[in-house]
Amino acid sequence: MITTNLRTAFLAVVFSVFTLPVSAGESAPEGLAGLFVRDGVLYHDGRPYRGVGANYFSLFYRTLKDPTDKSYDEGLRKLSEAQIPFVRFMGGGFWPADWDLYLRDKEEYFKRMDAVVRSAEKHQVGLIPSLFWNMATFPDIVGEPMDQLGNEKSKTIAFIERYTTEVVLRYRNSPAIWGWEFGNEYNLHVDLPNASSHRPKIVPHLKTGLERTSRDELSSDAMLTAFGHFARTVRKHDAHRILITGNSIPRSSAFHNSKEKSWKPDNKAQFESVLRRDNPSPYDVTCVHIYGNNGQGSTKSISELVETLQEISGRTKQPLFIGEFGAPKTLGSQKEKALFAEILGAIEANNVPLSAFWVFDHPNQNMDWNVTFENERSDMLKLVAEVNQRMKRGLRDNKKVERR
Repeated sequence: MITTNLRTAFLAVVFSVFTLPVSAGESAPEGLAGLFVRDGVLYHDGRPYRGVGANYFSLFYRTLKDPTDKSYDEGLRKLSEAQIPFVRFMGGGFWPADWDLYLRDKEEYFKRMDAVVRSAEKHQVGLIPSLFWNMATFPDIVGEPMDQLGNEKSKTIAFIERYTTEVVLRYRNSPAIWGWEFGNEYNLHVDLPNASSHRPKIVPHLKTGLERTSRDELSSDAMLTAFGHFARTVRKHDAHRILITGNSIPRSSAFHNSKEKSWKPDNKAQFESVLRRDNPSPYDVTCVHIYGNNGQGSTKSISELVETLQEISGRTKQPLFIGEFGAPKTLGSQKEKALFAEILGAIEANNVPLSAFWVFDHPNQNMDWNVTFENERSDMLKLVAEVNQRMKRGLRDNKKVERR
């Protein structure tokens, strides 16, 4: 539930007439800025592109919560110097309470986001903002259950359309913006046989809803409706930058979850059908997150899984984006490094065009996932930089061969 004041502020956001401020970025360079897809090939700066970036979850979140925290600038500088070309980050708040500033003082909210975009421009690091990270947050803000993600006339969809419009219009001229992502791993929550056990958390002091019912169990139909509205809204204002769902790899029983509410494992054809369903046109890339191989599509190794994903993305002409991959410290040092190297090796061997490891400079995950230039996982940054150098050389060498 939301307070009367916040509800009033929201309605003003949705229905008032306003003038958007000037973009934080300079005018777009000649040609197409950011990442775009033509005939199934990913391009940047007019040339085919392959690269491994970083998830920088709290890039904006840290300064949203504390305006004196501008550590994002030092982080982007270090990533740039280390040849990490882009970051994926949460382009808003996580909990409903995190959106209080946006609802109360939009000018200040965007002032803080402007500073992040300008920093990325300065350090020449690409940005992929994920605008609606936590799936329950936006229905909660407007006082609706989650099934309203599937209602085209809902206040939830109106919020998604309004915020998307504001962000895209504000930053579409910035060369730092590489693409637009909807949210984080919504597909892992759809059509679950035990959905009643996985309803969103109730955290009153963070302004979540105060009750959860069957209407807060996400369906694939509702997810796809929200995806569609986001994509169409972006395309009204940005005709070419890649659109990304933010999905993880489908659950190993995702097809049977949807068709019969069972945990029966999917075969390869069923796996592909769900992957296609969950990354629909006009989304330009096939988005997955992988942390190992759980037999999705009957694959027997990480290498086979990545190869299968590349084959499917080739058939759909949606270049593969492994939006998250990584290995936790909890595996122990040797197994952790081996798994990270195995996934990164499969990405390189299969010429995956776009990927990003989880996660850079996220102190809340120090015990398992955090990677910094100072901690014991810093070697992962070196491995990523080396792969990026080889990918760049490979593309350059291919271009030379084509000219002969």
